[in-house]
Amino acid sequence: MKQRPAKLISNILNPFLVSFIVIVLLAFESTDSYTDAVKWSLISIVLSVLPVFTFVVYLVHNKKLDSIFINPRHQRNKVYLIAISCAIVGCTVLFILEAPELLMATFVSGLAAIVIFMAINLLWKISLHTAFTAASVTVLIIVYGGVVALTAILVPLVGWARIEMKLHSPAQVAIGALLAAGIVTVVFQCFGLIGGYI
Repeated sequence: MKQRPAKLISNILNPFLVSFIVIVLLAFESTDSYTDAVKWSLISIVLSVLPVFTFVVYLVHNKKLDSIFINPRHQRNKVYLIAISCAIVGCTVLFILEAPELLMATFVSGLAAIVIFMAINLLWKISLHTAFTAASVTVLIIVYGGVVALTAILVPLVGWARIEMKLHSPAQVAIGALLAAGIVTVVFQCFGLIGGYI
């Protein structure tokens, strides 16, 4: 009976959808007009979420990945490589276009996290679902403060779902969440954004 809600939670709070939502929220938070917010949302999504998701769907279609969200550790390396490439291009383009600092910090956090996660993946599999959720919650709390503190409940919820589905161990879930939150905190601190919002 627990498998069904666990799968539902895992599918809804997936890294692609979570990233999409955070990008849009930050674009609107860091711009003064609806037009600019839409512009930066589209640019950011085209540089990050869209190409990686398209690549994953392509790999699944060609049987290079077992599925979009559930894959053995050794299958993840291809996805990590394309994600790193997209993150590097994204950071470069956003810098050249003088994107809002919030989006720049988010992209740099993403790049740092992906590089670290790929290195870990050579030996051990951590939960990307939990990592993306924890990173997103951390960003939202930094930007919006205590008003969104309740979103923190999503982290253990996603962690439970991944454990219940027997896709990760409690350690893989916990390390993914803590590492992602730590990376975001350090990068946003380096950008001088934490004190500016809290």
